[in-house]
Amino acid sequence: MLASALRFFLLIELAIYMAMAMRVFDLPVVPAIFASLAVLLGQRLGIVLTTYAIALAHHSPAPRLGWLRAVAMVFAEVFAFLRLFIFILPWERLWMGEDRLSPQGGRPLLLIHGYGCNRGAWWWLRRRLEAAGFSVATVNLEPVYVDIDHYVTAIEARIEAACGLAGSDRITLVGHSMGGLAARAYLARHGTARVAQLVTLATPHAGSLLARMGMGANARQMEPGSPWLKSLSQQIPDLPIVALRNAHDNFVMPQDSQRLPSALDVELPGLGHLAMLFSPRTADALLAALRR
Repeated sequence: MLASALRFFLLIELAIYMAMAMRVFDLPVVPAIFASLAVLLGQRLGIVLTTYAIALAHHSPAPRLGWLRAVAMVFAEVFAFLRLFIFILPWERLWMGEDRLSPQGGRPLLLIHGYGCNRGAWWWLRRRLEAAGFSVATVNLEPVYVDIDHYVTAIEARIEAACGLAGSDRITLVGHSMGGLAARAYLARHGTARVAQLVTLATPHAGSLLARMGMGANARQMEPGSPWLKSLSQQIPDLPIVALRNAHDNFVMPQDSQRLPSALDVELPGLGHLAMLFSPRTADALLAALRR
């Protein structure tokens, strides 16, 4: 559902830019194509820079980055944004195919994506996890803008299917951003009978100020101090939890909102919210967490 919507809106956006370039600025076809692509890329750059500007205004204490590293971090985030929302998420089935679960992989992992994404967000990290010998399942959380509790049914069904295919009684949940909250919502409803461990990546456990700009019931739930977050905070699951925290995150702000009581906190400085999904440092930290 999300993939087809992204393809549709990307086509409409490019058509609008092409029409403006040719009709308003009277450009020939080839220059109009390049101009349209430049506007599309510039718009994405503007989005990322805006998130960093807001994050800077509401930041938590963090290790200081030099200018060179800070610029590299921003450009890595822009590249990750383009990679995800133009090339991977709209063509998720092409990139991801079917999950490759087998009993030889031991206890399986279920990767749960974040707000406004689909399972394609895990393309790079899934490859690293499988190369390390893990049996990996993914799930699409749809519709996109509904209550987070709505996703519990899909997560439960995927857990049961993955455990059956992998020949395991239990599974490890790995959630990026909102996916970590969806995993906790599952645990609040169904307990830990099927889940051995939870690892969250840049999850707004205490909410994010940026959620106030988001659409849908799930964005309202992720606002700091929301009744939903307050209720969830009273239901900390009794199982090992590791929270990978981006010290310079540009979506979760303040960044300390990624902390979770009772979880092992692992700080990853110098990474953007989306760029962490393509970072060897994230992969190494995730593998270390899974092998604890």
